[in-house]
Amino acid sequence: MPMPDPVTLPPADIASMSFEDALSELEKIVRQIEDGRGKLDEAITAYERGVALKRHCESKLKEAQVKIEQITVGENTIGTTGFGG
Repeated sequence: MPMPDPVTLPPADIASMSFEDALSELEKIVRQIEDGRGKLDEAITAYERGVALKRHCESKLKEAQVKIEQITVGENTIGTTGFGG
């Protein structure tokens, strides 16, 4: 079985973040890079972390979208269905 591409796996600290925490850190990184604060190597490292944070946020949003799409409205009930349908 092939190993997952390590580029697409977020670091453990990012993987455990909530959407809101990841977005907040991503916004902070964007401000730092836009302001030109820090050295080039630091900016590159921050950019790489920003990419991982962006992917994590996108993944969290997709998870939320799937959950929302699973909400079903019946005659008198509102509920959710499992992933299997």
